Amino acid sequence: MTWAGLLIALLGALGYALGAAMQQYEAVAEGASLTLMRRPRWWIGGVIGFTGACLHAVALSFAPLVAVQPISVATLVFAVPLAAFMYGRRPYKAEIFGSVAVAVGLLWLMLLVPQHHVTPRLSTPAALGFVGVVAAIVLVTHVAARFVHGAGKALLLAVGAGATTASVSTFVRVVGGGMEGDWSRLLHWFTLAIPTLLVCAVVLLQKSYAVGYFGIAYAGVQVVDPITSVLAGAILLGEPLPTSPSTAVPALIAAALTVGGTITLGRLAPDHSRPKPVAASPAPVPATAGADPG
Repeated sequence: MTWAGLLIALLGALGYALGAAMQQYEAVAEGASLTLMRRPRWWIGGVIGFTGACLHAVALSFAPLVAVQPISVATLVFAVPLAAFMYGRRPYKAEIFGSVAVAVGLLWLMLLVPQHHVTPRLSTPAALGFVGVVAAIVLVTHVAARFVHGAGKALLLAVGAGATTASVSTFVRVVGGGMEGDWSRLLHWFTLAIPTLLVCAVVLLQKSYAVGYFGIAYAGVQVVDPITSVLAGAILLGEPLPTSPSTAVPALIAAALTVGGTITLGRLAPDHSRPKPVAASPAPVPATAGADPG
């Protein structure tokens, strides 16, 4: 069942990457506003991304968070070239290097986490506390984003979006993994929290994408989402974390790769879906203009 969950997660992650690239293109053109609702490409990207998210949710019903979350990280190496294709260009070497470094580093970190299936159980006080922490992260990052520009702004907004996306994954894991064949367990406020948090995540993602730095925005979400999910799985759901001292050095190397790749992506210039207007040259003056008619 775990392998089935991993395969479903891979398909979902690929769909999520394609949908994200399409939506980012429109968010840069229109800004993170309601005008996006009039853009067919944004809706198509949303449907593809939502399908990927649904497959991700199904995968979480078959496998634990620590097994499913690393799969989504690998799609970073596909999402960035897809975004470049949307702008009619080839991906830069720095984009490829940064994407691979982040994906390899974060995947390495996730693989250091021991895989052990635990039936998820979450109390209401713990769930409310978790939502409160996520809300605080979103508030702090959005306030801080008002004082920075460029890649820093995109990264801060991505941190808030990634934390919210992780909360969706956590609640999906609790609801899906805790059903155990009893459909009556869906009648819980946790089930209602999933679409609510998902809508919030979509809005926050568009704000991050609209800055124009897709690489750093997508990488930021992909880094924060699994790390937050793994921490939530360990702290709230009783899923294990690595405790062996032998994992310290590999973890440091993996973290260095992730940080280095993120910095590389953050130094790239932003993409703009609309070409900059070119100043019109003055119209040529006819030779006879202004000539003395006499």
